[in-house]
Order: sequence, then structure tokens, then C-alpha cells
Amino acid sequence: MSQYAFVTSWLLEAPLETVWDAIYQVEQWPAWWPYVEQVVELAPGQADGVDSVRRYTWRTRLPYRLTFEMRTTRVEHGALLEGVASGELEGSGRWTLRRQESNTLVVYEWRVRTHKPWMKLLAPLLRPLFAWNHDAVMRAGGEGLARWLHCRLIGQHGETVS
Repeated sequence: MSQYAFVTSWLLEAPLETVWDAIYQVEQWPAWWPYVEQVVELAPGQADGVDSVRRYTWRTRLPYRLTFEMRTTRVEHGALLEGVASGELEGSGRWTLRRQESNTLVVYEWRVRTHKPWMKLLAPLLRPLFAWNHDAVMRAGGEGLARWLHCRLIGQHGETVS
């Protein structure tokens, strides 16, 4: 199985609460994140969102799509949102937000394995291309979020950690 670990950070010139609301309201992502085609709620979960399940369909810079379900496992309002993915991708994702002066630092950690047979087969050869693709999708997300919030994206950084 092909495993990947990515860390992306966005620094936005916006209040933490505003950024949190945009990240937490995942059904709105297709309105501001160019590569998110669809988010469908499958189960509402608890009042804070824990145990909610959503199906995500993403397109990418490369000519393929990925669909997976994400179950929210932890919510700390304004600070942390975690979930586990299953389907064409399997693993975990964690959004961490914190104030940095009057700005908001957003860090996303994504640790996944692919289940598409062609991706597993070609992973040794295409791993750098898949990492580039992930970074492009995340970069577009940071830029889209800044436009959505009418703020400035001060900085962003992506890193493949394994």
C-alpha cells in the first residue's frame, strides 16, 4: 500500500473565528476550494460534529478524481478538527488553527494510503508527482479561502513528510 504524509500551512490575515467557521463548514468548501467537487453529509453525528460522516469528491491537477468518506473523530471548537478517511484514500486528517497576532495560522496534516490499484502500482515512480499534485490542490485551497474570506493569504507552505 502506498502511504503519504503531508503537512500544509496557511497564514491568513483574518480572525481565527472567521477562518474556523469556513474550515468547519465543510459543505461550503466547493464554493471556495476549486478542487473540491462535492461534499455530501451521510450522517450528522453529535451536536459538535463528532461522528459525522461526509463523502468528499476531489478532482486534482492531474487527470483523476478521488472519492472517500471522512468521519469526524474530534472537535475542539476554534482550534482542532480531526477525522478518519476510508474509501479510495484511507487514513487521517487534522486541522489545527491558532492565532498569530491578528492573523490565523492553519495547519493541515494528512496521512493517507491510496487504494486505487493504478496509484499503488505506480507509486514508486510517480510519488514526487503525487506530492506536487497534493501541494497544488492545497495551495489552491489557501488562495480560495482567502478570496472567500476577503482577506490576504500572507503565506503558505507545503511539505511531504514521508
